[in-house]
Amino acid sequence: MSVKKERLDVIRRIIRSETVGNQEELLARLQANGFQTTQATLSRDTKQLKISKVHDENGNYVYRLPDALPLSRPEAEAAVFPDIEFSGNLAVIKTRPGYAMAIASEIDTHASREILATVAGDDTILVIPREGIPRAAVAAVLAPLIINR
Repeated sequence: MSVKKERLDVIRRIIRSETVGNQEELLARLQANGFQTTQATLSRDTKQLKISKVHDENGNYVYRLPDALPLSRPEAEAAVFPDIEFSGNLAVIKTRPGYAMAIASEIDTHASREILATVAGDDTILVIPREGIPRAAVAAVLAPLIINR
């Protein structure tokens, strides 16, 4: 196994099992696991893994992997995705503060055929569909990404 693959696996394990609020903390935990790396390499690794910063239950920013968005219970769905509206073919998704970037990353990753781009703020995502994709198709591709999380 390559050093990079091992390092990425350790980063995933750290993010899934510990609360990490910034790159300095992550770098220290990597070093504690025997990986000597630079801040620049860690930045590339976090980008490759599509790690996002989201608010935790205490309002602090923490790192999350795209497959570990903090939505696991059905009763949380309405609170996290209270509103999706269309203006023309553009969709606007309102989320709780701190969730938009991670959710937009999921949409970009899993709906690239239908969605050209997303623009995320703190609690709002603008979804820009590809030319010729109707609202119904946009809604259909977004539904499993936001409702089943």
